[in-house]
Amino acid sequence: MQPGLWLLLATQLAALRGSSVLQQAPGSVMVQTNGMVIMSCEAKTSPTSTRIYWLRHRQAPSPDSRYECLAYWDPIKGIVYGQEVEPEKLTVFPDATRSILNLTSVKPADSGIYFCMTVGSPELTFGKGTRLSVVDVLPTTAQPTKKPTPRKKMCRPPSPVTPKGPSCGLLTLGLLVAGVLVLLVSLGVAIHLYRLKRRARLRLLKQFYK
Repeated sequence: MQPGLWLLLATQLAALRGSSVLQQAPGSVMVQTNGMVIMSCEAKTSPTSTRIYWLRHRQAPSPDSRYECLAYWDPIKGIVYGQEVEPEKLTVFPDATRSILNLTSVKPADSGIYFCMTVGSPELTFGKGTRLSVVDVLPTTAQPTKKPTPRKKMCRPPSPVTPKGPSCGLLTLGLLVAGVLVLLVSLGVAIHLYRLKRRARLRLLKQFYK
């Protein structure tokens, strides 16, 4: 079997089951165009000298959908790049039992699934993959709709009821006027009766002395 075909089949199997030996993070990431991405791959049971390779399976919108070897770290040579890889955009460096992949100035064509891999004898071990999505505009998270705070009902004091009909002041004044009129009439009648009595008395006296 050709090495390229073997690598293709092995990578497709890794996408389905992955390996607990190689712990790859993050599982998925979305970044904006010209952004930066950092991925890590840790070999749990392998010695620190284990060489960790980074692979990529390009996906839409790239028309070139295939598996390709990106780079790996060599203790003597340093970073060894694969074919058609832009060194200014991709960096690999070791960190104890981990391998760090740093991508800068990413484009939508860089979208795909990134795998880390170790070469054993005779098997290949793969990480579970990191799905990278590069978009021009990041989706916005919808803000939760705030419910309007119900207004508290204010208890208003009952408005004073205005009594219908004439007011107390006018009624009292009317009574006073009526009382005064009654007194004047009574006084007039009394004076008139006094004068009548006096005239009658004077008449009697005149008749008596005649």
